[in-house]
Amino acid sequence: MTRFRPCIDLHQGKVKQIVGGTLRDKDTSTKVNFESTRSAAWYARKYRKDNLKGGHVIMLGPGNANQARQALAEWPGGLQVGGGIGPDNAADWLDAGASHVILTSALFNSKGRFLENVASTIAAKIGRNRLVFDLSCRRETNGSARVTMNRWQTPTELPLNHHTLDRLAPHCAEFLIHAADVEGLCGGIDEELVTMLGNWGNLPITYAGGARSLDDLHHVDNLSAGNVDLTIGSALDLFGGSLVRYEDCVAFNRRKNAAE
Repeated sequence: MTRFRPCIDLHQGKVKQIVGGTLRDKDTSTKVNFESTRSAAWYARKYRKDNLKGGHVIMLGPGNANQARQALAEWPGGLQVGGGIGPDNAADWLDAGASHVILTSALFNSKGRFLENVASTIAAKIGRNRLVFDLSCRRETNGSARVTMNRWQTPTELPLNHHTLDRLAPHCAEFLIHAADVEGLCGGIDEELVTMLGNWGNLPITYAGGARSLDDLHHVDNLSAGNVDLTIGSALDLFGGSLVRYEDCVAFNRRKNAAE
């Protein structure tokens, strides 16, 4: 069954909500929907209190490690962490309290070619059951979805389809997929993408991007046959939004849990 999964997105040491398609190395072009006065640890405590498991802490660029570590310390084993993580530091983040580490750019070379040897090496080193692969994507001119890296700026060789999911699944426990073109816009989810992911359904998948109402949780549940979880960011009142109440998302999960 679909669940709401929380997030903590960190940018320049602050909890923020960003329009994903605008994220660039030159921060003047990055559009910020929300910047919190609260710490990442505050959000982690709240998620722990409400037993929202499987949320992700994403470090968007440098200057975020301290905030991420403080969040993990608030809920050891309750949050995943990603952003700048590779074979050399993955175990350190697990030791810091992450349930899983999320890999993105480390899986590719500078030209976007998938490094299967890196994937298999890190899976052997820390266990595939502790790995999440971030296959966040953008739409190409022909409408197909392509996996991106480098904070959604650089396309890789991998199309986002069932073949790619099959190829990578032996190396990880879950997938995290931001639809970067609609991330932060509150304009609606990518229904075609959610349906494709749900039809695959062989590992847990969390989708993020475009959610704008509580009905989107039900919509994702229906489109994916319950195989895809949903993250809601900019629309959530917890992040300055006015479209979705956090407490309603918590109640949604509780009802789902009770139904099982």
